Amino acid sequence: MQLIPRISRRAVASSLVAAPLALGLAKRAGGAASGMDASTAATGDGLTRTSEAIHQEISFKASTRRVYDALTDARQFDAVTRLSDAIALLSAPGAKATAINPAVGGSFVLFGGYISGLTLEMLPGERLVQAWRTAGWKAGEYSTVQFTLAADGAGTKLIFDHRGFPDGDGNHLAGGWHVHYWTSLALFLSQA
Repeated sequence: MQLIPRISRRAVASSLVAAPLALGLAKRAGGAASGMDASTAATGDGLTRTSEAIHQEISFKASTRRVYDALTDARQFDAVTRLSDAIALLSAPGAKATAINPAVGGSFVLFGGYISGLTLEMLPGERLVQAWRTAGWKAGEYSTVQFTLAADGAGTKLIFDHRGFPDGDGNHLAGGWHVHYWTSLALFLSQA
């Protein structure tokens, strides 16, 4: 007698939802398949000049697990947001509360709803990959962000890559990662 594995309706539904998103992300990130290393063409702001992609490397004085937790825990990320100049987004009319579903396939809402998306991969303390978008993009338009964490002495080196965003948004996004994420994240991590 052969056993047939049971598949839950939730697993099937998640697969159906994720498939078009994954195909769209693969199509949008097609430039990455050219074999060119985006980091070799990056300037000081992390924005490549050969394609619309951002590569940034940031050091934090905290463990990889602590940095990862701050990026994936709604309470902690809300505190990070409150330390940035984006705090006004949290109290704007119609603002949404910071929410992060800490599971692969889970959704997230950040900065009062200005940023949202789905988590594609999670390796605690090592890597986080998200389908990420701003409220100003066309419906269904997502980019891919990847946070890779590596121990750097007693601290963490975060290697960040952002691909597949709309042409012309690179300068704004590259600066925004520094202002809204890295500066306030460093401040948050220094407080505890």
